[in-house]
Amino acid sequence: MTAGINDTMAVDQWNDVLASLRDEIGEAAFQSWLKPMTVREITDGQVRISVPTRFMKDWVVAHYVDRLSELWSSLNAAVRGVEIFVQADYGQQDGKSAAKTLDKNTGKNSGVSATVDGSASGASSAPLLTQARTRVPASRAGLTAMQSAPLSANGAALEISAPLDPRYTFDNFVVGKPNEFAHAAAKRVAESTEMQFNPLFLYGGVGLGKTHLMHAIAWQIRTIDPNRTVIYMSAEKFMYRFIRALREQNTVDFKDQFRNVDVLMIDDVQFISGKDSTQEEFFHTFNALVDQGRQIVISADKSPSDLEGMEERLKSRLNCGLVADLHSTTYELRLGILQTKSERMNADVPPKVLEFLAHKITSNVRELEGALNRVAAHASLVGRDITLESAQDVLHDLIRAHDRRVTIEEIQKKVAAHFNIRTSDMHSARRARSVARPRQVAMYLAKQLTSRSLPEIGRKFGGRDHTTVMHAVKKVDELRERDATFAEDVELLRRMLEG
Repeated sequence: MTAGINDTMAVDQWNDVLASLRDEIGEAAFQSWLKPMTVREITDGQVRISVPTRFMKDWVVAHYVDRLSELWSSLNAAVRGVEIFVQADYGQQDGKSAAKTLDKNTGKNSGVSATVDGSASGASSAPLLTQARTRVPASRAGLTAMQSAPLSANGAALEISAPLDPRYTFDNFVVGKPNEFAHAAAKRVAESTEMQFNPLFLYGGVGLGKTHLMHAIAWQIRTIDPNRTVIYMSAEKFMYRFIRALREQNTVDFKDQFRNVDVLMIDDVQFISGKDSTQEEFFHTFNALVDQGRQIVISADKSPSDLEGMEERLKSRLNCGLVADLHSTTYELRLGILQTKSERMNADVPPKVLEFLAHKITSNVRELEGALNRVAAHASLVGRDITLESAQDVLHDLIRAHDRRVTIEEIQKKVAAHFNIRTSDMHSARRARSVARPRQVAMYLAKQLTSRSLPEIGRKFGGRDHTTVMHAVKKVDELRERDATFAEDVELLRRMLEG
């Protein structure tokens, strides 16, 4: 430790630094990113601080490390810098009633209250300073990004909930027709203490916003009532914790952890399909929480009825609440997402480039945002303005993959098979409704899923005029609005083609 800094001074300085940053960034960001930090070592003016995950380290380094260094240096000129590293032992304790730090040189008690982790390996495994952690009853434990568990019998806080991404809030969610129902249901659950929909089951393809809504629900609940206990985690993590409890013969604690929360949120529940023991435990946890009037929120890539390898009784339970589908994005929604993201990035992206991306990147929102990031980063690094030509050049591999993903011929074959007509009927002059309607659907999907112009699409359907294609697109849109069954058919075909 640097001369002139003793343990008591370091504790006071650390607390002052945290207090200042708490005022600057607000309680929510403080709980998410700064509370889990532990000062491990102060050597030759360098403060080494550990965080439990690499994601958290990257975020702290990008947003807070300079300010941490500046604040501490203002309190003590001997401090020259702050280093953040990953050490995933946050919150672990040795079970003693009063854990204390031992001076590395003398082996004597230094008098600074801290957590002892005898199992950690590597340099600086024992924490030098930690923020005080107030232990509260499970019913009053608030959600944080790294910790929102009920308390165990001995009072030690358990790391249960996965980190929440601060970008994934309702304010940052762009709403359009494909996701407005799921968004409305998620907001209702987040803002109401009454169990109107239990469970809320969100499903949709990759990158359509399921995880975003799950995080947004957790953030909103925390904002409205920090005393509600929330666990958010993946089904995979739920399974691993259950397996560990079985191995350690500690299933009683496992049950207590999950059955004494106000809100349980499980992401990607399809992961436990075919895993009988995990499904059994999840089923009993589900029943226990519902019986107590606790909220459950589930997400998956398919509807409950379509989850293969899932027990029928669990499917029935998942279906008993509200099932909300996030449909594939429309051009209008994709354009809205790009406009919103470019504004938040403070990137000067011409409208033509945004329109180009919205037309070309149709698979999912994640890939769409990634494409915009690539375009903006390239312009920033090479010092040039963003143009349509530069976007096409930067994204040539991505665009080529999307251009060859779906062809009009593939669409015609898939639609014909779905409606039980011949593929040749797509080119024929027959006007019977049983043929004309599937043909209109195929034209609609060709417009949505390919980059072909209206005249090109018309030529592929027996040399029809572009106005016929326009009429088909308008007709299908109208039918989707009026007929839910028809809308499901069109959406199913879209997913089959994009998959």
